[in-house]
Amino acid sequence: MSTDKLKLPSYGGQALIEGVLMRGKYALAAAMRSPDGQIIIETEELKGIYQSSLSKVPFFRGLILLWDALGLGTRYLTRSANLQGGEEEKIEGISLYLTLAASLAIAIGLFFLTPAAIGKAIQNLTGISSLAMNLIEGVLRLGGVILYIWGIGRIPDIQRVFAYHGAEHKTINAFEAGAELTPETVKQYPLEHPRCGTSFLLTLIILSVLVFSLVGNLPFGLLLLSRVLLIPVLAMLAYEYIRFTANHLDHPLIRWMIRPNLALQSLTTREPDSAMLEVSIASFNAMLELEKSLQEKIILPKPEPLTVSGVGGYQNPPE
Repeated sequence: MSTDKLKLPSYGGQALIEGVLMRGKYALAAAMRSPDGQIIIETEELKGIYQSSLSKVPFFRGLILLWDALGLGTRYLTRSANLQGGEEEKIEGISLYLTLAASLAIAIGLFFLTPAAIGKAIQNLTGISSLAMNLIEGVLRLGGVILYIWGIGRIPDIQRVFAYHGAEHKTINAFEAGAELTPETVKQYPLEHPRCGTSFLLTLIILSVLVFSLVGNLPFGLLLLSRVLLIPVLAMLAYEYIRFTANHLDHPLIRWMIRPNLALQSLTTREPDSAMLEVSIASFNAMLELEKSLQEKIILPKPEPLTVSGVGGYQNPPE
């Protein structure tokens, strides 16, 4: 099987605590550096909804990405934290689910409900239009996210996570360029990547201004409820935008459009050291090996014969 068939948009990943998770279409792998210096690798086959026809439906597939971040991503982030903390500091069971629920509630409260409440209060005091209120809300949301990322980025432990984020980007960039995956080679590649979750977040925030404006002027309670209920809609729209721009990077306009997304990644990435790159490469190679073995088991449909007037063209199945 050629490497070309396994290229984008299948591959992505995320930083863990002293580790990196790499995700393909059929499998994922997480590599984590244990306190004694060993690289621990865990792999998992992606089944169920990931291989269903729903994963190919435009817009709905954005919800799967959201589940990736809330489900798979958080699960492996917790595993990496437990590996560093030891048995006595493990987070699992009911305490894990309560922590995740509380974290999600705080995030929605800070970045969706609070800006909406402030925007509504300003509207009530000044009588500005619904559009102006939504613009103020969007600016507050964007400013809050940037300030939050900047603030936590000053914490040494988070800086290491951001460095592993940079290692993940560099590894995928090197693979896409067809380079040899060694720390010496991978470190030469960019920290930024157009399909980064940071880009997804910025796109979601910008789209929120448009989507929330369409809702119109609502009473305070319904306003807050709409901000929560429309998060899945924003995720679906943001995913399709990121997917479209990532598939058309050869166009000058698209490259111009994604500049803000790439610029924001400077807050969530740091230059990794060689040991971090080793972890990221180990994760990618483990994922790639399992990905290939699983893909070889899948029987792909035979191509339909070309008609006399038809124009032939073959594309990879949509991700």
